[in-house]
Amino acid sequence: MNSKLIQIAIENSDTIVQMWLEKIDSLKVDKFSSSTSDELFENTNREFVNVIFTSIKQQGSLIEVVAFSEKIITLGWPLSYITDGLQMFRRVTIDFILSNSDQVDTSFFSELLTSVDRWVEPIIHQLINEYTGSWEHILSIQRIALQELSAPLIPVTDGITIMPLIGTIDTERAKLIMENLLEGAIKHNSEVVLIDITGVPVVDTMVAHHIIQAAEAVRLIGATCILVGIRPEIAQTIVNLGIDLTNLPTKSSLKKGFTSALEITNRKIVDLKPKEDGIEEMIKSLQGE
Repeated sequence: MNSKLIQIAIENSDTIVQMWLEKIDSLKVDKFSSSTSDELFENTNREFVNVIFTSIKQQGSLIEVVAFSEKIITLGWPLSYITDGLQMFRRVTIDFILSNSDQVDTSFFSELLTSVDRWVEPIIHQLINEYTGSWEHILSIQRIALQELSAPLIPVTDGITIMPLIGTIDTERAKLIMENLLEGAIKHNSEVVLIDITGVPVVDTMVAHHIIQAAEAVRLIGATCILVGIRPEIAQTIVNLGIDLTNLPTKSSLKKGFTSALEITNRKIVDLKPKEDGIEEMIKSLQGE
């Protein structure tokens, strides 16, 4: 019975494909942005339905399914495109065979449902497995990249390094900050480390605790830590929470923190631009006035 139904589906594939294309066209409005062109969407739909029929004809062969799933991932299309498309194919195929069959009883209907499920289920499982596996791999790579960028220690001059922090600081990230801070301070032979929290939206008790711990760890390896980027609202929060930053030097801006760092390392910023009045005096003296 299954082979007979397969033959019916294959012989009428053009009609089933057209019915399916009309149904799946509704997905573009609901699930895709305007950046997805009509041509790309239509071509991908035709490739999708060809993959389905190829899998039905070559039962057990899912090579085309794997290649198609990789294309969907590359396009960045949602997983629901695959699942919804296959469910639509299931419904369209069943409706077509039922409407063109003289034998419509419980036994036939049950066999039809079972047969179509046997065609569609392996494709669904394979596509979903390939899709999710590839996304997990991509997310893993992105997670590693974000960790490397989330707490960089940047040397700006001899003995002075800066760690700009952006975003929310949780326990896991705080641990990474501590590790990078200590390893970087030793690697760059830092005398002063500036922790810039300008980009940290909220500083609560836990965040402050992690920062104080990091500063204390830096002090233990012989360097000074200065906390910079203290915005007015952050300062008010710290005071309201009763957080003690007495032993941690703080500055409102990175510029002020860097100036302090230069003083700690026995350096200072010198303005090489002559003053206007000095230029005028020099001109007058040259003119003999």
